[in-house]
Amino acid sequence: MSASLLEVRHLCVEFPTRRGTLRALDDVSFSIEPGEILGVVGESGAGKSLTGAAIIGLLEPPGRIASGEILLEGRRIDDLPYEQMRRLRGRSIGAIFQDPLTSLNPLYTVGRQLIETIMTHLPLNAAEARARAIELLKKTGIPAPELRIDQYPHQFSGGMRQRVVIALALAAEPKLIIADEPTTALDVSIQAQIIALLRQVCKEQGAAVMLVTHDMGVIAETCDRVAVMYAGRVVEIGPVQQVIHRPAHPYTIGLMGSIPAMDGQAERLTQIDGAMPRLNAIPPGCSYHPRCPQALPRCRNERPELMAAAATQAACWLVNQEQRA
Repeated sequence: MSASLLEVRHLCVEFPTRRGTLRALDDVSFSIEPGEILGVVGESGAGKSLTGAAIIGLLEPPGRIASGEILLEGRRIDDLPYEQMRRLRGRSIGAIFQDPLTSLNPLYTVGRQLIETIMTHLPLNAAEARARAIELLKKTGIPAPELRIDQYPHQFSGGMRQRVVIALALAAEPKLIIADEPTTALDVSIQAQIIALLRQVCKEQGAAVMLVTHDMGVIAETCDRVAVMYAGRVVEIGPVQQVIHRPAHPYTIGLMGSIPAMDGQAERLTQIDGAMPRLNAIPPGCSYHPRCPQALPRCRNERPELMAAAATQAACWLVNQEQRA
């Protein structure tokens, strides 16, 4: 039995097409401990959301897990039958998505949706489920929950709808929460409240959270560790402060350099030239080498694996060169 609540081992996700098979995730491995928040960051198309979808069993066809394992509390879940995965998804794994309107049924009151979810996964009757739904709405910061429980999603603001989605995700007290860009559509003050709520859930319930985002400010405020993804691979992973302030991979260095500092004197931000490769044109060797200003000859032919780099792990031959020096 593993001490980690979630373990992802050598995960590969492929999309068969008429022109061949596209590999969208390539040998992704990481773990999350109970009570820990792991941030997953990278450009659009890096594979962040796809990783979350693979974990909760919601890959869009024809996408499929080609190889690797996903373990929840030491139990493999990536090969479960559909019905078993559906029950696990609500009871042990909660999901928070970017747009709450896609997670809420506009034809049902938020109370009905919460009560149905609670009664599906917990041994409670209708009255007990309603009381728990009101408690969840109150816990997530919905004012007057006794009244608002009977309202429809369109009667809530964007921030309030996101709180309802979080309440739905927490309804069955899951051990793992996959949060995919949960604060992107919200203003800054609401973002701070949602972040505080996620941290509170981790502390009180001992839940593990995988937070997918492109916002490094959210990562810095919320996460314990961060995984940086590029072209379907994890290129650096480590404690959040180490990755932010002492990044080892050139891509992570570029990401951090592109963030404006409030007290900085720099006239121009760091720019990463080029664009992330398409799935049908991922270069051999290190997939970042066409954009890397420090690329070595071996970067063009040999793909590096994650290796120790001070307090983090980075998939970069420069790290190997520095260790030898």
